[in-house]
Amino acid sequence: MKAVVIQEPGGAEVLQLQDRSRPQPAPHQLIVRVLAAGVNRPDVLMRQGKYAGSGEVSGLVPGLEIAGIVEQCGAAVGRWRAGDAVCALLPAGGYADFAVVDARHCLPVPAGLSMIEAAALPETVFTVWHNVFQRGALQAGETLLVHGGSSGIGTTAIQLAKALGSRVAITAGDAAKCAACLALGADWAINYKTEDFEEMLKQAGADVILDMIGGEYIAKNLRLLKDDGRLVFINAMQGAAGEFDALEVMRRRLSITGSTLRPRSDEFKAALAAEVERQVWPLIAAGKFRPLIDKTFPLAEAARRTASWKAARTSVRLYWKRGREAIKRPIAKGRAHLQWAFLNIREISCYVKTSC
Repeated sequence: MKAVVIQEPGGAEVLQLQDRSRPQPAPHQLIVRVLAAGVNRPDVLMRQGKYAGSGEVSGLVPGLEIAGIVEQCGAAVGRWRAGDAVCALLPAGGYADFAVVDARHCLPVPAGLSMIEAAALPETVFTVWHNVFQRGALQAGETLLVHGGSSGIGTTAIQLAKALGSRVAITAGDAAKCAACLALGADWAINYKTEDFEEMLKQAGADVILDMIGGEYIAKNLRLLKDDGRLVFINAMQGAAGEFDALEVMRRRLSITGSTLRPRSDEFKAALAAEVERQVWPLIAAGKFRPLIDKTFPLAEAARRTASWKAARTSVRLYWKRGREAIKRPIAKGRAHLQWAFLNIREISCYVKTSC
């Protein structure tokens, strides 16, 4: 099979398309013929040898999310059968013709979604559900602030929070991105380059803040939270250190938390997948949430295409697709972020989502 392999930690040039042996499943695993795969910021950090928990990356096949057809089932797998259409979260290995996946981390491809759209679901939906709705405990009627509202995480959080009855504020880096987030349902959109989000939202406040920025945002986030508010970190692109008043946190009963998904146990991911299917898949079926896809490029061009993914505030996702099946949904125009999808075997489709 063909796979994109990290030769050594470094820039985009260390990604090479190679022939690899097809994997074999353990009893609890599936072999999935990959029809679409996604690239996320952790993939880029993994390639650079900077992602926490990735260990030695030389020889690793990146790729944390896929969609495709079950090719083979391990002896202990009960739910899935060869020929089933699934999307899945995996710790690595998605940039390949075939991937080995824990069967419990698979979900059915939702009706009405293409494989490309389905491949856009696992990493962002699992991340948003766990951090906003489990750790952040966002409730209907509360206000969520999302930094990086035009990212894949941001657009997912906007749609899910609105679908479940919450108000949403976002920050983004220009007027077009802000307008796109408002079109998705955000109630407030603040251009962080020209406006102070703390000043703009101080009257409304926030019950939950999803932050991927860190740095100087930390103190501002805490001041903006309502009593009993929750600040949830999923990244710290501006820096992990920040000063704040601990007595104020105590007085106002604020909670500070955060998480990373890849290092979590297989049991945790299995439980999260089950809850996502119960809670989010009905929203997809009802037309209340859908991932956004824009453009495509070949798998063989992965190194060249990712060479520009160096901006400090850009998230990256990437998709590839077998065959020449038409995309079932028109490509979105004028979105806040670019999303690319593969169109042929040996092709990779990546969407680049500017996160701010």
